[in-house]
Amino acid sequence: MPSFTPKTLSFLRSLKRNNDREWFRARKDDYERHVRAPMVAVIERLAVDFGRFAPELDASPKRCIYRIYRDTRFSADKTPLKTQISASFRWRGLPRGRSAGLYFEVSPGWVWMGGGFYAPETADLARIRQHISDTHPELHRLTRAAAFRRTFDRLEGDQMSRVPRGFSKDDPAAGYLKHRNFLAGREFPADLATTTAFYPTLVATFRAVMPIVRFLNEPLV
Repeated sequence: MPSFTPKTLSFLRSLKRNNDREWFRARKDDYERHVRAPMVAVIERLAVDFGRFAPELDASPKRCIYRIYRDTRFSADKTPLKTQISASFRWRGLPRGRSAGLYFEVSPGWVWMGGGFYAPETADLARIRQHISDTHPELHRLTRAAAFRRTFDRLEGDQMSRVPRGFSKDDPAAGYLKHRNFLAGREFPADLATTTAFYPTLVATFRAVMPIVRFLNEPLV
């Protein structure tokens, strides 16, 4: 089973302490060997396994892995490098950032894995909300499915205080219509990434949230 190693976490922890381009440049080979290469191996295995439960998603290491250098132009945090290795898996045929998908990251302090749709654009969010209302109680059924409940506490994400304009406050799907984001995830200690349990846990998590991802993309494709 593909996984990371203690050297992965050691490098990320050192990077967090020494977030400097020159420090990183001198250790770029270590990053490639101990951080990026294991991530590529995980994604290459996912590309095979997605054929069984998520064939709609792109699992190309070139397109899925986030670059290590941060864009600091619009951020108060000016540290030049990310201290996690992360990847997202997007819906084939939809623009970047315009679909629900899957995501995981390995950081110095945790592993996070899950999926959904973070911050959909206004037009996409309107389509999703209409889909939720039109198909109710389908989303509720998906969040009550045994695999989902076994894996996640609930469907999370920022919510409005009121039902959005255009929908009745008495809409049976009102609780879901208030969502601005639709997320389901799990956090684990960082050391999980170095164990044989990591990859099966990742696949089980992705399998459990994939029906939600598919539902959210239905009105967008």
